[in-house]
Amino acid sequence: MKRSGTADLPLHYGHIPKWLSERMSRLGFAITEAIITEYGTAEVLRRLSDPFWFQSLGAVMGMDWHSSGITTSVMGALKSAVNPFSKELGIYICGGKGKSSRQTPQELLFYSNRTGLDGNELVRCSKLSAKVDNTAVQDGFQLYMHSFIVNSEGLWTVVQQGMQNQGATARRYHWHSSSMQSFVDEPHTAICGVNQGNILNMVAKEASPARTALVSMGLEDPSRLLAEIQKMPRLIMPGQHDVRAKDVDLKRLGAMLWLTHEKQPADFEELLLLDGMGPRTLQSMALVSEVIYGTPSRFKDPARFSFAHGGKDGHPFPVPVNIYDETISVLSKAVQKAKIGESDKLHAIRQLSEISRQAEKDFTIHNYPEANFNELLEKERNESWKYGGKTIFGDAKPPEGGQLNLF
Repeated sequence: MKRSGTADLPLHYGHIPKWLSERMSRLGFAITEAIITEYGTAEVLRRLSDPFWFQSLGAVMGMDWHSSGITTSVMGALKSAVNPFSKELGIYICGGKGKSSRQTPQELLFYSNRTGLDGNELVRCSKLSAKVDNTAVQDGFQLYMHSFIVNSEGLWTVVQQGMQNQGATARRYHWHSSSMQSFVDEPHTAICGVNQGNILNMVAKEASPARTALVSMGLEDPSRLLAEIQKMPRLIMPGQHDVRAKDVDLKRLGAMLWLTHEKQPADFEELLLLDGMGPRTLQSMALVSEVIYGTPSRFKDPARFSFAHGGKDGHPFPVPVNIYDETISVLSKAVQKAKIGESDKLHAIRQLSEISRQAEKDFTIHNYPEANFNELLEKERNESWKYGGKTIFGDAKPPEGGQLNLF
């Protein structure tokens, strides 16, 4: 087990409107299902343990790109969408915010009874990860949210968040059971009971290093833990609401826009042939594709992913609901086709991500300067009404002036 990173986020309050929460669940499910189809459940757990990827996922789902609300809203959306299909997907999400976090032990035991996992050991892992972040490490943050994600083989990830008693920031902690992977392929040979498939024995002799590590971390001196934490990936989001040029990799963003709006190579003709797949939906699909297929180095600027579906507070622009729905439809259909052996659509989505990365090498529009970035923001805001744009304040309205062209 290891603590895999942290994220410091401006503390935001407020609710998620129903029109967004429902879409977040649907898109979150489609992305999760696509990753499982391509890589397996272990990859979902690994990605959720990466603070940069997690923030990028929240941004592409239309949440405030930088705020603490991403944590609870993303995990809530995933839990409501994934758990009804936990048997088929092989993954289960426990806990949540406030009172829901205290249900984690019961939910873990429930899932363990269905899968043959050692529920007591998983509960121990859950409690220890919370104890370390809430008690052993005295960083001024008190936990108020704890999510424990486990797959049918017993691998798990923890995403939990604390709030400062005096301050305006929240801190998200990520844990990953990577050091336990060597035990996944060794099922029990001396368990009596109804056969429920392969069973992971976290109390076996071979698992003693993992148990020792869990206990020792709970007893560790906080100063030593803090020293180790400084070596981990740490995401620090700015306090301002608006997305600025400095928050994104302009060359990556510019190359993606150039590709999806202008170049449109024939390599992903299967996507272009789908009903309603215009340049704007292709822009969103390119960023969703990167969330599914991108390597860790691609998520150093999570704000870039807010250019898929905007943000509920209007930054960088209102959520284009019609484009959001089209993105969900395209991805969901591709995943369902792949399940029955027709993987051409899912392959096209993957190619979109790869072609976008390749396009960056040849992109020469002044490396996409800040002036282009500001034009993009105005263009997206001016045209948001065309795509059913919404924010928590209401529907987007047509601008009084003319439209701007990006290129």
